[in-house]
Amino acid sequence: MTAVTVDQRELEAKVKTMYQAVAENPGGHYHFEMGRTLAERLGYPPQVLDRIPSGAVESFAGVGYFFDLADLQDGERVLDLGSGSGMDAFVAALAVGGRGRVAGVDMTPAQLDKAERLRREGGFLTVEFTPGRIDELPYDDGTFDVVISNGVVNLTPEKPKVFAEVARVLKLGGRLAVADIVTERPLTAKIVCNTELWASCIGGAAQEEVYRSAITAAGLRVGEVRANDYHFISTRARNASETYGVKSVSVLARLPGTPEG
Repeated sequence: MTAVTVDQRELEAKVKTMYQAVAENPGGHYHFEMGRTLAERLGYPPQVLDRIPSGAVESFAGVGYFFDLADLQDGERVLDLGSGSGMDAFVAALAVGGRGRVAGVDMTPAQLDKAERLRREGGFLTVEFTPGRIDELPYDDGTFDVVISNGVVNLTPEKPKVFAEVARVLKLGGRLAVADIVTERPLTAKIVCNTELWASCIGGAAQEEVYRSAITAAGLRVGEVRANDYHFISTRARNASETYGVKSVSVLARLPGTPEG
């Protein structure tokens, strides 16, 4: 991975501030799109969105769709990294049914508070939200059948640690289905050091081949990779996207081995 020169404490504070705003003021102005129109364009079926809390949909700030890749099955256990206001966790809960379980982990208190309120109000009894960092997951080894994440791994400088944690908490034969921001060309040091662009899903984007290498280095095997119909909306973010080939991809990877039990 390229050496990280961003101030990590400043970055974490900036990310928390931005995604607190996403939770509390989904109608605000950001570098990125949000809400139901975005979700439907990315591929979320309208009939599924109709079944989950509208408050989660309005704060959706994902960058792609991966549930067809994840192929969630009845009774599976799913972990959502950076679960935000809960939209993907609720979608996953519908897919795995009453015998399944979904856990969401996030480091932004306002997002967790909103997700938990929506969970209670919506009666999603098989979902739980937990405070935590995606590079230090608060779960035992081999806990989950599937790990999902949407536009979050790019926000951390510790991508290899994140994927190592994913491999640790997955059961043998488990899947990782993730949508994230990557680049075609290396970002300049000026962009990498800009915590605002990190928090906006640009500054921390790794080159696609480096991102894939971090997944395989953790012991996962990358399967399908596809591009998503996603673009940034601010002039500054668009300029960076055009210059460095910043784009969204969805990735499916598997942990080798035979599932136990």
